[in-house]
Amino acid sequence: MTIIELELLSDNISETVQFYKRVLGLDAYSLEKELVTFRVGTTKLIFRKSDSVKPVYHFAIDVPNNRFEEAYKLMKWRTEIIAAEKGDIIDFTNWDAKSFYFLDNNGNILEFITRYGNKTFSNYTFSSSSYISISEIGLVTNNVTHLADTLVKQFGLPIFHRQPRGENFTVVGDDDGLFILGSKGRDWYPTNFRAQSFRTRVLYFHDGTLGHMVR
Repeated sequence: MTIIELELLSDNISETVQFYKRVLGLDAYSLEKELVTFRVGTTKLIFRKSDSVKPVYHFAIDVPNNRFEEAYKLMKWRTEIIAAEKGDIIDFTNWDAKSFYFLDNNGNILEFITRYGNKTFSNYTFSSSSYISISEIGLVTNNVTHLADTLVKQFGLPIFHRQPRGENFTVVGDDDGLFILGSKGRDWYPTNFRAQSFRTRVLYFHDGTLGHMVR
């Protein structure tokens, strides 16, 4: 599954533009009064203006296998990395991946992840042009089982083969793109932020089919 567009809410568009330029090195692809679009690898990341909603999301950006350490050092210099139990970098052995987390100006929990099974490499020093895509978006629900079943039966998406299903946490998709399904009120790892549901729009491509979801 490939995430083509991801649209989220932000209470402060101007601060978002500044943060994504300063920390992620991204220039606005398109900027309007109530809408800003960035190009994150092959994904369009869109923030739409909201008023006093204080939305918080989790999403992940894929980086090349051989540039992960560079990405970590650069982000650590530019912003504060969220420490987990065993340090800044988390080794997801079952997922054959490593990642680290930080917050944007909105309080969104951003993750930089490299997936070794995808065998992605770059010949160039790490920069914003190294981003592969947005590969994960968290979806919060009162019923994880029902949402997972809907995505499988109605949208034709698979349960992620590297993560067993659970009542409060299930992952749908593949190594290229994932929907992270979490129960409302569950902590967003590796923070103590309680997950809540905010408007999310996703345009994705899977198995020859273009899918569109708004929730």
